[in-house]
Amino acid sequence: MAKWSANVKAAFDRAFPERQIYHRSGGTVRYISVSPWQQAIIAAGAAALAGWTFFVTGSYVLGGPSSTIAGNPDDRELAKYERWVQELRAKDALSRSLLEERTDAFQKETAEWEDRQKALEDLFDKLKGDENLEVSALKGDGTGLLVKASIEEADNRQSRNVSHVTASFDTSGTRVSLKNLKYDQERILNEAEDMAIDRAERARGVLQLTSVGSDRIMSGAEMGGPLVSIATMTSGADKLSNADTTFYNRLTQTRARVEEMRYYEQIVASLPLGRPVGVPYRQTSDYGMRIDPFRKRPGWHNGLDMAAYHAAPIIAAGPGKVSFAGASAGYGRMVEIDHGHGFKSRYGHLSGITVSKGATVEIGDLVGKMGTTGRSTGDHLHYEVWFNGKPYDPAKFLKAGRHVH
Repeated sequence: MAKWSANVKAAFDRAFPERQIYHRSGGTVRYISVSPWQQAIIAAGAAALAGWTFFVTGSYVLGGPSSTIAGNPDDRELAKYERWVQELRAKDALSRSLLEERTDAFQKETAEWEDRQKALEDLFDKLKGDENLEVSALKGDGTGLLVKASIEEADNRQSRNVSHVTASFDTSGTRVSLKNLKYDQERILNEAEDMAIDRAERARGVLQLTSVGSDRIMSGAEMGGPLVSIATMTSGADKLSNADTTFYNRLTQTRARVEEMRYYEQIVASLPLGRPVGVPYRQTSDYGMRIDPFRKRPGWHNGLDMAAYHAAPIIAAGPGKVSFAGASAGYGRMVEIDHGHGFKSRYGHLSGITVSKGATVEIGDLVGKMGTTGRSTGDHLHYEVWFNGKPYDPAKFLKAGRHVH
């Protein structure tokens, strides 16, 4: 027993020999002695702390949180809060998913309305069209037109107000409510159709005043009526595939109205409705039956005779392409202009020609000078208007032109 005690004491002394900790400060050296027992106590405390740490860690890893918190009310409360947080996170994820789905649906609906808006803007671009066309063909000097006016009452008819584009577009997309956007689009579509009908009627009225009439123009073999192509009427259908049938049908109908309007306005804009003499003149012979100045017997006169002075400017009565420029039997020096849509105008007895065949002219362009060449008794212009190979009274075109130019 004494030997065992001596061995233990020897091992203890080797493990915890007396140690001195030296400290130098300001040239003074001090030391602190740590006895074996003090070292043993410190080592025992460190071992106990390390053992407790290993125990807690192992219990948590092997048994989970419940093994360490089963008996702690605070820890149980904390676990309950953690479950609540997890439930809230799940609900938040579900809400986000639903919001994304609804957002996608809203964006698709908004894109559909914006596609409609674009279709309406394109429609109004066609309605606005060429500003010069609108001014020359429909406004003129501010005079309106009654569609049912006859040539006899054309000078005394009452004016009809000219329609103006009042609709506006708001393409702010998601910044506007779809309800207001739908209302605006329906209003714009209604206004566009009304305006197209009104302007088509005005153009048809001009044609009626010429005595040719739109029906006769439409019945021409080479005309075929206003062409509204399937591509034009259904353009954008892929984008509007989810649109309601009512809107799409209204859009198609209005597009057809606009194409019809553009067709008639193009005809009116190309007609020879202007005065063919660029200076004041006097009319010396009418269209129709008259006493022939050479044979002194009744004969048919295909045009109007307009007299001024020698070499007075003769101008194009409408835009077109010069189809003839030269000498022609009976006409002397003559210019013929093809205005398209079956209409032509002829300018005879010229003393000089200032254009050549194939030239493009606009209304008011100089085409020649007044003279007395051909079958003529003096300086004047013999002016004719033809449609599909048949002459018409130029006086009616001039009266119709008062409402245009």
